[in-house]
Amino acid sequence: MNSNIFTIKSRLWEWEGKGAWHFVTIEKPDADEIKKDWTWPRKGFGSIPVQITLGKSVWKTSIFPEKEGSYLLPIKKSMRAAEKITKGDTVLFILQVIT
Repeated sequence: MNSNIFTIKSRLWEWEGKGAWHFVTIEKPDADEIKKDWTWPRKGFGSIPVQITLGKSVWKTSIFPEKEGSYLLPIKKSMRAAEKITKGDTVLFILQVIT
C-alpha cells in the first residue's frame, strides 16, 4: 500500500455559484493514487476524510471527487485569512488521508 501523505501544489479558485466557496484542485497523478488506494470508506458525495497542513494551519476536512477525475479540496475563509491567501494564489500543502 502506498503512503497516505501527499505534498500538493495547486491554485486557489473561487466557485462561480452561490456562496463564496474556494477550492484547490488535486490533479493527477495524486488523484489517481488516492482513487487507487484510499477510496474507502467513502462518506457523503463520495468524499474522503483528510487532514490538511497549509503553512502553520492544520485542519480536518474532506476532499470531493469531480467529473474530470480529480478531487476538490475546499479551503475555508478562516484558513485563507490565517494563511493570507486569496483567489489565484498558488498554494503548497500536505494532504494526509485519514485512515
